[in-house]
Amino acid sequence: MTAVENTTRTEAGATPDAPVLSPHADAAGRHLWMHFARMHGRDGAAPIPVITRGEGVHLWDDRGRRILDGLAGLFVVQAGHGRRELAEVAAKQASELAFFPVWGYTTPPAAELAERLAHLAPGDLNRVFFTSGGGEAVESAWKVAKQYFKLRGRPLKHKVISRATAYHGTTHGAMAVTGLPAMKKDFEPLAPGGFRVPNTNLYRHPEFDGDAEALGRWAADRIEEAIAFEGADTVAAVVLEPVQNSGGCLTAPPSYFARVREICDRHDVLLVADEVITGFGRHGVPFASAKFGFTPDIITCAKGMTSGYGPLGAMIASEKVIEPFLAPGVTFPHGYTWGGHPVSAAVALANLDLMEREDLYGNVLAHADAFGATLDRLRDLPIVGDVRGDGYFWAIELVRDRDTRETFGPQERERLVRGFLPGALFEAGLYCRPDDRGDVVIQLAPPLIAGQPEFDEMEQILRHVLTEAQKIV
Repeated sequence: MTAVENTTRTEAGATPDAPVLSPHADAAGRHLWMHFARMHGRDGAAPIPVITRGEGVHLWDDRGRRILDGLAGLFVVQAGHGRRELAEVAAKQASELAFFPVWGYTTPPAAELAERLAHLAPGDLNRVFFTSGGGEAVESAWKVAKQYFKLRGRPLKHKVISRATAYHGTTHGAMAVTGLPAMKKDFEPLAPGGFRVPNTNLYRHPEFDGDAEALGRWAADRIEEAIAFEGADTVAAVVLEPVQNSGGCLTAPPSYFARVREICDRHDVLLVADEVITGFGRHGVPFASAKFGFTPDIITCAKGMTSGYGPLGAMIASEKVIEPFLAPGVTFPHGYTWGGHPVSAAVALANLDLMEREDLYGNVLAHADAFGATLDRLRDLPIVGDVRGDGYFWAIELVRDRDTRETFGPQERERLVRGFLPGALFEAGLYCRPDDRGDVVIQLAPPLIAGQPEFDEMEQILRHVLTEAQKIV
């Protein structure tokens, strides 16, 4: 299938030349305040795409066009779209008990899911605090870290260290952990105490000549340096993703994580693995921290836990972390109305069953190299500087000059990332993520049921669109 062919493939009764502004797009343009989106012109000049249904690895819009979901919704739909069995579990649970909070109570699905996650998590991470999503999980982790040290008689330990360009959420606390200044400037002042260290973008550190181990040692040492500079008696946590999302799927060798673990232990600092994206099979295992050889003190997770069939997140803490909270009279004064929602928890249990039954973890491990190799074919395009990632989580970094690795200026980014790529890719039949929160990248993270036919389709569409993109920058 080519990009041109996709523009003419419609469902019965739909035509490619139908009016662009559908009733739903019109209503959204007038009333829907969209997330992370420019609103100007959305009521006509820049119509809103309307996604009406999904099946497997594909989506359909209100014009009947089929679109390959190259981002699993938003790194979420692990098991694919249209899984009726998950919808039926949700309906059954809602008919029995639609809602009750876990504020001193529980429900069968919440209790069972907590036990299930404790078994899946590495080491002795046995204590599960449910949230509505990933940002809330990160927020909860920082609050736990602060109170943990207060309960241990070390009240000055409140700061958190994270990596440059890393995204960890939009609440004030999670945003303070986020390493993206442009995302934060409109909301400052934020919660104090967030500090940044270098990430592990090997492509942007050519001085290491492709030596990931050397970069890992250097980057880990910067964490220890930051702890020493701020004072170990003031630092509560280090937060990192096993594979960093923002900046474009930045990987690191297992030795990096082992070194960070040693540094945190040496200075009595909690290590938090943000697995909101990397958890639940994205890298072929339940939690990517285990794949990369380290056991954190806290894991934050969400997204793929339910494959998107219900909103749910969690903070999973070790026995070391929970210990001071078990003392008489101690309360963790924090919670969310929807945390541990019984319908979402029931769906999560069914989703985890499905993933194990169909061996989606094994599917990722079996096909991840082929996914990377297929995308690697795009390196023959002058605009492609790097292809990197792991599992079913890959990024293509785009450059102005491949020989010098020169990136794009502000006006070129505007034309490319916000002007051309999103619409051109979608029109060609691929939903994915052009992003320039760091350097300019296109991110790809399909449902875990995808295989070589989907990889080939992505490569063909990307080749067509990027060939056109080269003409405008």
